Amino acid sequence: MLRQGVVDKLIKRRIHLPSKTRNAPIEKADCVVIGAGIVGVAVARELSLKGKEVLVLDSAPTFGTATSSRSSQVIHAGIYYLPNSLKARFCVRGRHLLYQYCSQRGIPHKQIGKLIVATGASEIPKLNQLFNRGIRNGVEGLRMLDASEAIKMEPELHCVKALLSPASGIVDSHSLMLSLVGEAETKGITFSYNTTVIGGHLEGNQMALHVSDTKTLANWDGPTTLQPDLVLIPKLIVNSSGLSAPSLAKRFHGLDTATIPPAYYARGSYFTLSNSNSTGLPPFKHLIYPIPEEGGLGVHVTLDLDGQLKFGPDVEWIHHVPDTTSFLNRYSFLFTIQLMINYVIYFFI
Repeated sequence: MLRQGVVDKLIKRRIHLPSKTRNAPIEKADCVVIGAGIVGVAVARELSLKGKEVLVLDSAPTFGTATSSRSSQVIHAGIYYLPNSLKARFCVRGRHLLYQYCSQRGIPHKQIGKLIVATGASEIPKLNQLFNRGIRNGVEGLRMLDASEAIKMEPELHCVKALLSPASGIVDSHSLMLSLVGEAETKGITFSYNTTVIGGHLEGNQMALHVSDTKTLANWDGPTTLQPDLVLIPKLIVNSSGLSAPSLAKRFHGLDTATIPPAYYARGSYFTLSNSNSTGLPPFKHLIYPIPEEGGLGVHVTLDLDGQLKFGPDVEWIHHVPDTTSFLNRYSFLFTIQLMINYVIYFFI
């Protein structure tokens, strides 16, 4: 399988998209969703509920192989986003809908709550700002705790103040995706895996997608012009290709590039706690988050539904998706965590 970042790198180097393609069959479609991650699958399902015929394309062999399978699996309450922004509205409303969806379908999830902690007096004003922002966003149950209250809830915690968010939780993201895909297929949605959208061009007032078998791209020699195996002309296109969405949009010839947002890539790493206390239980019952940092929410403590505890992710700015040359300093990572907790920790990656 070619990962999408590698696909982007190859195509950026050598592809020349003609306004008219030679020898490629042309097909029309109602709706095409590019990307079978959790967002793409959810969008496809919703379109099908509105009576649309939907085709989902993904370059990987199955659904959810990229960022959808590399998250903290946290259900966020809606605290962090600017009031009245789409992110704030979608997060709060989406949380209610997600809990409802999971409950109705038996998808493993748990509303375990979250503590956002200030480890020093200088962080308290920022914690108060988060509290006020969460209230404005409509997040229910938020409560400020002094150090003794927080440590009573989590004895291994170190902080001077904390914000409790009871509405935060965790979900089994793979089970969630399985449910969405199953419902989508029941609704007649077609999934075409190992299928890469390499670009497109305007055909009248519609975008024609240039589509290739992923194996064709893997066997491409580079110097020759890459021709699509198929040209698709949908009435509606949803570009849900994750990290590759901006670069793919730039390969849609005729699309105003001023409408394409710039891409900023950051890589995050996680560490898993390999030892626990004598009971075999994790040292925390809640999600533990620091004050947010630039580009992320900070290195935090997350639990999965099996009780496995992880620390991360950090934020490491990189130039492009396949950039894995630099790896975090694990001792710096450890120091960041121990500002928040009083626990002797050993990691495995």
